[in-house]
Amino acid sequence: MFADYDEVYTKQIYSGKGVNVTEANKERDNAFRSLKNFLNGYRKMATMPNYQLAEDLFEVFKAYSLNLDKMSYSSQTAQMKKLIEELETSENIQKLNALSLLPAFNEMKSKHEAFELIFAEQAGANANLRQMKNASVIRRDLEKILKSFLGLITAMKDVQDWKLLYADLNELVKAAKNSTLNKSENNIQQS
Repeated sequence: MFADYDEVYTKQIYSGKGVNVTEANKERDNAFRSLKNFLNGYRKMATMPNYQLAEDLFEVFKAYSLNLDKMSYSSQTAQMKKLIEELETSENIQKLNALSLLPAFNEMKSKHEAFELIFAEQAGANANLRQMKNASVIRRDLEKILKSFLGLITAMKDVQDWKLLYADLNELVKAAKNSTLNKSENNIQQS
């Protein structure tokens, strides 16, 4: 029972993956902004070949929000999935290819997938932490078991083989009680 208490008492209070999630989101945002900004600039140069393709692709970005990178993790993830699905249509892949933007698109997609993996790990780790019993609950159970054990030892104190064990434990219990009382008395005297 003490091993269970010790495990919960010393458990982390959070998954520790927040920094990784933040970094993965930052990389995803940068990839998104780079592709969006390139398309926005290219579509404005009507003298360039294929500027209309950039305009068409920029409209796809608009449909899923140009401020996607400013959304919450969950909203951004949902919108990014839809954006990627739309950009993966054969028509849009051809446009990305004509503009030599397939590598940039693939980078954005891979950064998004990496974010999803790390975010899922964090969610799972946090869920596991929440599933663990509370240290106070386990401590109460531990105290009950110790009281029962001490009660058994006390009941057996007159049996020859138990006398020494009872004497040793009785001294430990007295010392523990006195250390608690002394602390309280010291705190009162110092006040």
